Amino acid sequence: MKALFLIAACALVGATATANASPYVVTVEQVGSDVVATGSGQIDLTGLVLNASDDPGYPGIFASWGDIGLGSGYTDTYTPSELSGPTGFGTGDHNNASSSTGSLVAFQDSGGGYINVPAGYISDTLLSTSTDTFDDATFASLGLTPGTYVWTWGPDPDQSFTIDVEATPLPAALPLFATGLGGLGLLGWRRRRKAQAVA
Repeated sequence: MKALFLIAACALVGATATANASPYVVTVEQVGSDVVATGSGQIDLTGLVLNASDDPGYPGIFASWGDIGLGSGYTDTYTPSELSGPTGFGTGDHNNASSSTGSLVAFQDSGGGYINVPAGYISDTLLSTSTDTFDDATFASLGLTPGTYVWTWGPDPDQSFTIDVEATPLPAALPLFATGLGGLGLLGWRRRRKAQAVA
């Protein structure tokens, strides 16, 4: 009976861990005159093979190759036995980040795929937030195409790497401005119609 209870408890804990898994997501946004990439989440190393340890990582974006590196520091490099996803997230060449924060996490779709995590990273633990800032840049100058790009190497949510290039939002006052123009146009039309009726 105890053995059955222990098996059920382990299964429940495993199911809870999978359900609470937080996939690693990088959000890329236009912030004023800069482009900022922010990443956080968990990475499940199941299905990945350790390729090299203590690699120096370099922050930057290479959109046409599907490569991005956030933060700075030494990493462990893993290769997936199988990787599915898009071939890139834009047309841009390599662009180095102007500044970075946090430990380096990187994804490279080129060359069969590589995933870099901080040296000594323990599978499926929450990674602290890492950022890259590209000064005086736009999506166009970095060759980024807005959209959501997902690569996977297994069935679980944290066996994936997502890059979300967010479309530049409209200025908050633009809809109000458009409404005002529409109102002025309607007012002018009514005046012209009234003048024609009087004549």
